[in-house]
Amino acid sequence: MTAPSLESVRAAAARLEGVAVRTPLLWSPELSEEVGASVRLKCESLQRCGAFKLRGSYNFISQLSDEDVARGVITYSSGNHAQGVALAARIRGVRAVVVMPTTAPAVKHRGAARLGAEVVFEGTTSVERRARAEEIAAAEGLVIVPPFDHPDIVSGQGTVGLEIAADWPDVDTAVVPIGGGGLAAGTALALRALRPDVRIIGVEPEGAPSMRAALDAGRVVRIDRIDTIADGLAPVQVGDLTYALVRDLVDDVVLVSDAAIREAAVFLLERARLVAEFSGAATVAALRSGAADFGDRVAAVIGGGNADVAALVARADASAGTAA
Repeated sequence: MTAPSLESVRAAAARLEGVAVRTPLLWSPELSEEVGASVRLKCESLQRCGAFKLRGSYNFISQLSDEDVARGVITYSSGNHAQGVALAARIRGVRAVVVMPTTAPAVKHRGAARLGAEVVFEGTTSVERRARAEEIAAAEGLVIVPPFDHPDIVSGQGTVGLEIAADWPDVDTAVVPIGGGGLAAGTALALRALRPDVRIIGVEPEGAPSMRAALDAGRVVRIDRIDTIADGLAPVQVGDLTYALVRDLVDDVVLVSDAAIREAAVFLLERARLVAEFSGAATVAALRSGAADFGDRVAAVIGGGNADVAALVARADASAGTAA
């Protein structure tokens, strides 16, 4: 496999033309006033399938040979990557199977099924669903579409960084959520090449610090216990490729609490009129909690919007009641 590069990210952008939405980078006056910086939100919550994952999934699937297309594809995912693979496969005319945890939010597994994927449920961890996907792939001859640790996936996600650099040349900080690390690695790859002085901050939940643990250990490590509401940021370990890129290109990885993530999701719903799932709200949680020095011109990536809206509304109502 060829290592991802600015050229491979640009090639991915060309493949995604007319497939992925060029999501807006919206100024948030409310958040800017609260944190004392000019903040713009890169709204991947408005992407097709409700998350950035389509970018990498389509970049991977669009390059499959006719032989591989005939075989079909399979992936393992907590939800957003499953939907990205399902849509990319539908566009390419490929059979898709997705292995999801038994705890996957209904909005995500229903979304994958609606897009034509065959949904299989297995366990609650990324290790369990990966093992099941590999078993099915071997039995049925399917091509595995990795959720994050592959050059084509990283390059596809890196198109987020291309768009930020083009839309805001004066940005001085980019804040990116980290699950397996594909989005952070790709975004950092593009931004570091185009805007070398930009500060890049990754954000993880306190209950799923797989990248932070890897950076502290100097190698990829497996987390013994995952405990977070941010289901899209909860793999038990990051990838070898994504770890290496984050280690070399990202300035810092900070952690945020579930409480801060909940409040950030409510803030986005009430004050910015944006629906963000908990995983997508992690970057705003980092900004609002002061987890790092973020600079004066901050682009925060809202990674996904596949939220249980009823839960968000309930939380907002509870917050309002407390304030009263």
